[in-house]
Amino acid sequence: MRVDPGFHFWTLLLLFGNILMEQVSGQSSNSNSDDLVCLQSFKAGVVDSSNSLSTWSGPDFPCNTTGITCSSGRVYDLDFSKRGFTGSISPNLSYCGNLNSLDLSSNQISGNIPPELGQLRNLATLKLSENDLDGSIPEEISNCTFLNSIDLHNNQLSGQIPQSLALLTRLVTFDVSNNQLSGPIPSGLANSSNGSPRFNASSFEGNNLYGYPLPPAKSHNLPVLAIVGIGLGSGLLSLCLSFTAVCIWLRVTEQRLAAEEGKISQLVPEY
Repeated sequence: MRVDPGFHFWTLLLLFGNILMEQVSGQSSNSNSDDLVCLQSFKAGVVDSSNSLSTWSGPDFPCNTTGITCSSGRVYDLDFSKRGFTGSISPNLSYCGNLNSLDLSSNQISGNIPPELGQLRNLATLKLSENDLDGSIPEEISNCTFLNSIDLHNNQLSGQIPQSLALLTRLVTFDVSNNQLSGPIPSGLANSSNGSPRFNASSFEGNNLYGYPLPPAKSHNLPVLAIVGIGLGSGLLSLCLSFTAVCIWLRVTEQRLAAEEGKISQLVPEY
């Protein structure tokens, strides 16, 4: 029986295609395993009173699920703003290695900002505003060199603003207002390389920060005239008190001398 050479060609091509699809499928499964760790840890860390995460199951998970946007089969965007979440941010969010945007704003999440978020090298947007986050701003955030937006306003963050954040050259939005931060504002966040303002005062207000672009602290020194008036007043008061004291002393002395003279006159005999 003679076999058509073309049959061998198409058979081999089909087998090769099946093998290639299996390899691609295996690679996709391996790459998504980190995303699953990331998402499951995140879900375990927060308290979801609105049941926003109830759809995190089934064949479509993690992509095409509430709050999650994927790109090329990997988690690309997590948007859970205004969901009523409490709890804390899991450090295992760092396993979402392709994450470009993380928005957890307007919830009631507490605890610190995990330093592990600095491992999200593709992160461009970080929005954690209007929560109950405390602790310091992790210096490791500066490792996310693609960051163009950091919004942390209305939290309980303390400590200083890391100087290294000024090295994020793509940063166009920065807001840490209404926290408990203290110390100087890094000059690289106040001025751009050409000397023009980089971020305005509203990005830093509501803290114990100082330096440009915030206005100088109001002086509590009294005006010169007030100082002079206080000096003259206190001097006049001292003079009056001293004069009164002298008058009282003279009066007492005079009475004592008069009494002693009376005693002497009684002792001296009359001739």
